[in-house]
Amino acid sequence: MPPVLKNITLARRKMLGLSQEEAGRRALPLLERVGLADRAGDYPDRLSGGQQHRVAILRALAMEADLILLDEITSALDPVLAAEVLDLIRELAQSGTAMVIATHEMGVARDVANRVAFLEGGRILECRPAAELFNNPREQATRTFLQRMSEAGRLSPSRCPDRLSCRSHAGVAQR
Repeated sequence: MPPVLKNITLARRKMLGLSQEEAGRRALPLLERVGLADRAGDYPDRLSGGQQHRVAILRALAMEADLILLDEITSALDPVLAAEVLDLIRELAQSGTAMVIATHEMGVARDVANRVAFLEGGRILECRPAAELFNNPREQATRTFLQRMSEAGRLSPSRCPDRLSCRSHAGVAQR
């Protein structure tokens, strides 16, 4: 089995008992979905950082879990590679994939989440629908953080023209 394909299917084969052929058959559409079908035969270290992150996300998707946990999925990526990964996250949210995402990317949290929890010092200060938290934060710490993110250009405008009524906002704890 080609290296990238093997990387995506290993857990399915070991944990779910699928044959190599069946696991590969189910994984190929995932690679096609993220534009990596032509890289199935490559070794993971031959992929760009963004491609490696997408393969890691595909490993989770291949397990057909009810919920996917993602922690700082754009860390250590340059802006172009981060954009590739964030586009995949937006696509997953639009398709109804349930995710819990830990991120400092406030634009992504605002765009894909239906609920956002703001944490400070290891405790949840507020957890509310995304539109409410971003448009009218209750806590001063949340307001200060969002203001600083906005001033630093880290809270870019939403990609959705009608943020509040768009059904694509599925993200943080969506079903």
